[in-house]
Amino acid sequence: MGNGPGSGLDGGMGSGLGGGANTEALLRDIRLQLRDGGLHGCLLVRDLHTGDELGIEADTHLPSASLVKVPLALATVERIRRGELDGATVLEVRPGLVTTPGPTGLSRFRHPARIAIDDLLYLSTCLSDGTAADALFELTPPAQVAGILHELGIRGIAVRHCVGELFDTPVERFDADQAHLAHALAIDAGTSGRGHRVPQLDTTRANTGSARTFVDLLQALWTPSKIHPDVAERLRDLLAHNVLRHRLTPDFSSDASVWSSKTGTLLNLRHEIGVVEHSDGQSFAIAVLTESLVPAGAQPGADALMAQAARSLRDHLRQL
Repeated sequence: MGNGPGSGLDGGMGSGLGGGANTEALLRDIRLQLRDGGLHGCLLVRDLHTGDELGIEADTHLPSASLVKVPLALATVERIRRGELDGATVLEVRPGLVTTPGPTGLSRFRHPARIAIDDLLYLSTCLSDGTAADALFELTPPAQVAGILHELGIRGIAVRHCVGELFDTPVERFDADQAHLAHALAIDAGTSGRGHRVPQLDTTRANTGSARTFVDLLQALWTPSKIHPDVAERLRDLLAHNVLRHRLTPDFSSDASVWSSKTGTLLNLRHEIGVVEHSDGQSFAIAVLTESLVPAGAQPGADALMAQAARSLRDHLRQL
């Protein structure tokens, strides 16, 4: 063991891991469970201390949806560290920058608000507030975020557009009782090359990443080398205070562990990335990126299935 990040074979067991037959059987069972639950899943779980990992289609790139707010936060905090931004600077943020309000945050506001950059970071990352995120993108545009990621050694995460574009999809154009038609379009209008008639789902135009690239990002935050330790600590704190905890949290949060995470949801996409730190010292980075094959918005069963699959991989790694 101790093969370092990236040692796992995509869709198979990490090199050097024992119990090959049992591992392959587990991966086969998880694929079947995801398929039977109406999900196409791309998963990776990595032991942050040994580098051993298990994954399924870990190198497949999907639109990242709100996961892009983690690279945005990293770039913003790095610019604060460099002195290019001051976290105490107060900005006036207008409501309505995101056309479809979320359940919380500035998009629900009716009047302009004056908010410090540090607090916009909290709203964007911990509440997944799209209006706060786009206020940060006005300070650090997508191309600059991508450039900072490259400088910090983070590869494979594409940042191409602001968050507001995620709220201009077919679901906003249908009546509420026809939302299933938008989800059906999301499922059926893609190409074999991962192009899509919906721009936000087209991997050549959207913000994208894979389970592996997001696990690499988490590894860089929990075991920083090129990222300054103070920047990494701030990002870890933001992820630890994420309030959207309906997806993987039930399987990874306990009195004996800490779960730090970020979700992403768009049309038929359901994602979550995070790190579970156990009281015995073990830590695992986890990324679950999925596409639902069921034309429906609310799918709590899919969320539970994602968590079950990720936990099964984590449990298997702990036993090896």
